Amino acid sequence: MKSEILSLLRDRRDYVSGQELCGRFGVSRTAVWKAVGQLKKEGYHIEAVRNRGYLLVEGQERFGLHELESRMDTVWAGHPVSYYDEIGSTNQQAKLDAEHGAGHGALVVADMQTAGRGRRGRTWSSPPGTNVYFTLILKPQLDPDKASMLTPVMGMAVAEGIRRTCGLAPRIKWPNDIVINGKKVCGILAEMSLEQDYIHYLVIGVGINVGLQEFAPEVAKTACCLERECGKKISRAELLVNVLRSFEEVYEIFIQSGDLSGLRQRYERLLVNKDRPVRVLDPGGEYRGVARGVNDLGELLVERPDGSVTAVYSGEVSVRGIYGYV
Repeated sequence: MKSEILSLLRDRRDYVSGQELCGRFGVSRTAVWKAVGQLKKEGYHIEAVRNRGYLLVEGQERFGLHELESRMDTVWAGHPVSYYDEIGSTNQQAKLDAEHGAGHGALVVADMQTAGRGRRGRTWSSPPGTNVYFTLILKPQLDPDKASMLTPVMGMAVAEGIRRTCGLAPRIKWPNDIVINGKKVCGILAEMSLEQDYIHYLVIGVGINVGLQEFAPEVAKTACCLERECGKKISRAELLVNVLRSFEEVYEIFIQSGDLSGLRQRYERLLVNKDRPVRVLDPGGEYRGVARGVNDLGELLVERPDGSVTAVYSGEVSVRGIYGYV
């Protein structure tokens, strides 16, 4: 009920009577008073005025279970929410939850990770009170060989969620790094559990740099954060919900076709590599070319100097810009 009260107070932006809250939720005035009192203890500034009711006073952002639940207006993505002040890894917790029956759309969110990971086993810095770390559990009816396409699908959702939240114009460095002004602001890590020839579950973890912060020397030249780029305070809860709204939309388009054919042009508009020189670090030998977009499988199409085009699969190679990170 606390999340529902919070959502109603935020949407109304005016006093809501205790009587209305009682009628809405079918509880006593005492129950409402206790719920509001608990929200105040969590840091919410709620005014209570006799004969007028309760008013939520906007102030410092709260980031926690009730804040997220009160904003979560998605259909299935983000239901239910499991929130942790501190956790080893949201991906690891999501895998445990999926093994114990968590359903499609369940969400794991943390304020801080102590063992966050990026691609290829790299450490992902996860300080508290600063960024967004979440993992979404998916159980798609999909051939396992198509599951890798869900990573660029999430990349699109993150880019669009950032734009909706703070007005920036993020781009995608193939296959799924989100960049702003040439610097990385988000990492995405998908992991899958197979059961014979079908997907038992898939988890997609996302880490978005939001608040002002100092980056480690090894990534300082290639990393950025949203608040520095846009010059204003960002609500982490609003950002997370906006990403999930976008994900629901692009996910349904993807599932209908089973590939990226319905999203390909939309993805390429975000692709910062498109028509730019790239260096492909292939186990069989490095080569250079020009990125020409992606195919329906999400593979990067690289035009070589002789005019031939190679489809690059992200699981096998790494792509770098010739003149820098992108």
